[in-house]
Amino acid sequence: MSKQPARSGFSGLIAAIAAVVVVAGGGTAWWIWHSTKSPTSPTTPNTVQQSPSPSVQPKVEQTAQVFWLKDTGSNQELVSEAIAATADRQPSTMLKAAFNSLLAGPQKGEVTTTIPARTKLRNVKVEPDGVRVNLSEEFTTGGGSAATIGRVAQVIYTATSLDPKAKVWIEVEGKPLEVLGGEGLELEQPLTRRSFEENFTL
Repeated sequence: MSKQPARSGFSGLIAAIAAVVVVAGGGTAWWIWHSTKSPTSPTTPNTVQQSPSPSVQPKVEQTAQVFWLKDTGSNQELVSEAIAATADRQPSTMLKAAFNSLLAGPQKGEVTTTIPARTKLRNVKVEPDGVRVNLSEEFTTGGGSAATIGRVAQVIYTATSLDPKAKVWIEVEGKPLEVLGGEGLELEQPLTRRSFEENFTL
């Protein structure tokens, strides 16, 4: 009896086992290769991840102002004039420059001042509770009620040019100014732009 068929069957079994080994080996190799890769998606070559640039806020430059008076025919009105910026941007320094300009008098003919010419600035200081302005004794001399109201307005508005809502204390030779002028203009301190507008008319 010939044994050829048995051998052929045996050979087929060997071939089937070999095929299973190849498939399993290939699957194992594929699993090992993928397990070594990063869990994240591959980054596209030459792609640079950049964080968004922070927005740049423009700087607001504060400039102190001097307030003059202008005759409108029926009354006076306040006219502001910006002063040149100082190297030191501290509020007290900027207001000091403003008051020095104010006390020097206007350079333009269409505006005027009712602050006596010899008035000197003793000190101006910006504090947490407001602005304190110390002037020389000349500030209290001369002028009627209109002139004294005008000079008070000039001081208040110049002192608050960096902060319109700030409170102002006016001193003369270091003492609080309570009454100004021969007609006795009473000043209830601290003064503000709002309180001035409520109690006085230029």
